[in-house]
Amino acid sequence: MGLFEDLQQRSGGVCELSGATDDLVIYEVSPVSTGGLDGSILISATCKNQIENPETTDANHWRCLNDSMWSEHDAVKVVVWRMLNRLKSEGWPQDLLDMMYLEDEVLEWAKATGEGEEESEHVIHRDVNGVVLENGDNVVLVKDLKVKGSSMVAKQGTAVRRISLDRDNAEYIEGKVDGQHIVIITKYVKKL
Repeated sequence: MGLFEDLQQRSGGVCELSGATDDLVIYEVSPVSTGGLDGSILISATCKNQIENPETTDANHWRCLNDSMWSEHDAVKVVVWRMLNRLKSEGWPQDLLDMMYLEDEVLEWAKATGEGEEESEHVIHRDVNGVVLENGDNVVLVKDLKVKGSSMVAKQGTAVRRISLDRDNAEYIEGKVDGQHIVIITKYVKKL
C-alpha cells in the first residue's frame, strides 16, 4: 500500500482536521524529518490552502479543531496546535490551547516553524540577497564550502532542497548535500 492509502485507512477516509471527505491530499508536517505515515496527515484541499496561505485563513472553518485536537497521532496534534496558535486572537482557540497537552518532543516539533511566537520573537533567516527563507525552501550555494569534520567540499551551484531553519540562530539552516545532513550559513546561499 502507498502512503495515501495508509493515511486513508488511518483516518477512515476523512480529513484528519476537519472531517471533510472531498479533495483529500497528503500534507507533510514541516519540518519533515521522517515524512511517511508518522510525519504526514490526510487533509482536505481547503485546509491545506489555508495552512499554507495564512492570509486566506477563515477562523470559522477551524472550529473543527475542537475535535481533531484529541487525535492520537502526533502529526495531527502538531498541525492543530499551530493553527490554534495562529488563530488565538479570536478568543476561542486559546481555550482549546489551554486544554491541549503535547509531549515535550511533540511540542518542540509544533514550535519548530515559529508558529505561536510573537512577531518580535521570530528569528528571520535571510539569504545572501536578503530574501526571507522559510522551512522547506530550496536554495543554491553561492560559493564552495568546506564541510567541517569531513573531507567533503560542497560546490558552488549545488542545490539544497527542503531546508530546515535553526529556530535560535538566524545565520544557520540545515539541509542535505550529497546525502549528508549539514549546517549551512545563510550568507552562502541564495533562494531558488
